[in-house]
Amino acid sequence: MRNIIKQALARTVQVKVRKGHVKKIEVPPSQKLLYGMYFAFAALIALTILEATYIIIIHAFSTEIFAAISLVIGTILGAFFSQKT
Repeated sequence: MRNIIKQALARTVQVKVRKGHVKKIEVPPSQKLLYGMYFAFAALIALTILEATYIIIIHAFSTEIFAAISLVIGTILGAFFSQKT
């Protein structure tokens, strides 16, 4: 899974080598961004399990946990979209 995230966050930059020639170079993401994404995915999984457990045990939907899940998903999507541009 780590390689999938690393490949998804890699940037492709065009560099002029000579007059009229352009070379595409893939720039890997920073370690801080990778660790942040690993933590965000772990938090998303943990919050989803927590929400499912809450529904099973209490028979009610927790809007606070769902808000936290939405926040983590927004953070992940924001990181992917901002890294690609």
